[in-house]
Formats: sequence, structure tokens, C-alpha cells
Amino acid sequence: MTDSSGMGRCECGAPAGPLGECADYYHAILAEEQADPEMYRWHTPVVCAYLLQHPARAHDKYLDGQFRLLQLYLDKGLDALLRVAAHQVARNRHGARSGYDMAPLAEYAPLPRGGSPGPFRAGFCGLPFKDGSLVSDGYPAYGRRVESIAEATVESWRTLTT
Repeated sequence: MTDSSGMGRCECGAPAGPLGECADYYHAILAEEQADPEMYRWHTPVVCAYLLQHPARAHDKYLDGQFRLLQLYLDKGLDALLRVAAHQVARNRHGARSGYDMAPLAEYAPLPRGGSPGPFRAGFCGLPFKDGSLVSDGYPAYGRRVESIAEATVESWRTLTT
């Protein structure tokens, strides 16, 4: 949603892009992922970064875990993040122990207190959209952009600890 000042800025501080504000990009990503398993690999960092850049749209109790997941992603890569995510799904499937296993994330810093640190140096409004796709220039380029957004998100949140 555009802010009431009419300046075309997202709530995170980013100027609107060709698709609109970050929420428009986020929904476009989610829709495109549904038909593209390769693109879907970046689903978790996309969701975590979006919610951390727009915490008013998130549930406070999950933001710490999302912050830690982004740190894991940046530290150990996408495959490690996917393994942790698969572990969490398996824990909750078919009557397995309920609850989130924070052990794989214990080494990462907790979410700093103090509200959203935006604006962020990279965000969703800056993603290129060409030929009806967010991955028109390939998955490696898309992955680098998602990683850049994740880095900017973690970097900004860490400024609250100083």
C-alpha cells in the first residue's frame, strides 16, 4: 500500500517499482513460485526477508526465528537452509513432536529489539520484472538478488544492536 503522503513509498521506505510496492512484488513472487519448482527453492529467504522488512505484516513471535533463518542462509547457503526447513516440516508431520526446533539456529543472534530498522539498501521493489517474470534472466541472477535482499535485511536489523 502506498503511504498516505502520496509519495509512492512502501512502508519499508522503498520507492515503488514498476509492479508497485513490495507487497505487489511479494505476491508476484509467491504466484510465480507455485508454477516453478526451481524458483521455489528461494521461498524461505523471500518470506523471511519480506516479513522482516515489513514487520507490521508479520507475527511478532516468529520474527526471531525468521531473522535466525536468514543468518543461517547467509552463513551456510541455500542448501543448508533447505535442510533445516525440511527437518522442521518432518518434525511436524503425522503426529511427530510439535513445536519448532531452534537447535539448528541456536548459534545465530536473536532479533534485536527496537522496531523496524528500515529503509533497507536492497528490497523487493528493486527486483527486475521482464517478460512477465522475476526470473527472466535466470535462476542464478534471481538467487543473487534474493541473497542481496537477505543481506540488506540482516545488516539493517543488526544496526539496532549498537
